[in-house]
Amino acid sequence: MSALTTEGWVEAFLEMMSVERAAARNTLTAYGKDLTDAQAFLAGQGTSLAEASAEAIESYFAALGARGLAPATAARRRASVRQFYRFVLGEGWRSDDPSRRVDAPRKGRPLPRTLSRAEVDALIAAAAARDGAQGLRLACMVELLYASGLRVSELTALPLSVLARDPAYLIVKGKGGKERLAPLNTAARAAVKAYLQVRPTFLPKGDAANPWLFPSRGKGGRLTPRRLAQLLDEAAAGAGIDPARVSPHVLRHAFATHLLEGGADLRVVQTLLGHADIATTQIYTHLAGDHLRQVVETKHPLGRKR
Repeated sequence: MSALTTEGWVEAFLEMMSVERAAARNTLTAYGKDLTDAQAFLAGQGTSLAEASAEAIESYFAALGARGLAPATAARRRASVRQFYRFVLGEGWRSDDPSRRVDAPRKGRPLPRTLSRAEVDALIAAAAARDGAQGLRLACMVELLYASGLRVSELTALPLSVLARDPAYLIVKGKGGKERLAPLNTAARAAVKAYLQVRPTFLPKGDAANPWLFPSRGKGGRLTPRRLAQLLDEAAAGAGIDPARVSPHVLRHAFATHLLEGGADLRVVQTLLGHADIATTQIYTHLAGDHLRQVVETKHPLGRKR
């Protein structure tokens, strides 16, 4: 067994994830919290991540379910521990993997929430109906999220320079620092042009050179994902939609689902979303299934007659 401490193992694991796998900062933070949680539990059992037996890890995994954690959170913590031990085994610091014998509980993957096309239209209209500059900014953000399938972190991190010349595509830096092209439709480009006329309204005092597309007077100098989510809640209420059904990520889901309903190729949608694994994209085929079945039944010459 390596002479490194448990803390040293964790530090080395996180460094590997950062350098070799280009894990994003939020991902690294999540791994760190998950392993800290596991280490705290194991310490209470008189052991540690470095010395834990298979029985101890099995006990920890069982305790995750008993603590009432959300299934997704418990599953992520199990996955973090498994990844950690695979790394440790590969480094030769242990000769066994104590997490290997524990089967992960099988659970159906929940379908992502989405909105209908009419609901998206209503949301955009409600956003634009806000007073003056506030309405132009919110309408612009909703149009960009829906037109390009951006993650909220990608939207709030957009620099002004990428939209200064009315481009047809954005170059977006996504998870792991990977870049991809995100298209802009006519409506989104028009919304950006209108917003840019009032953007100076949102500049922090004395910060005319602020580089962000969506600047803010807050500490970070740009709009935060939390504030955007709050603004979307207000627009949802104005559109007569339950705010619990609306978020920046729901607009990303709507982007993907509506593309598939329109006949887009799954590989194209995968590329536009920036998914590394097409299995992640395939979840949207379930959402679009009813619509696609209806199209076949009504448009195919041998479809069922009604």
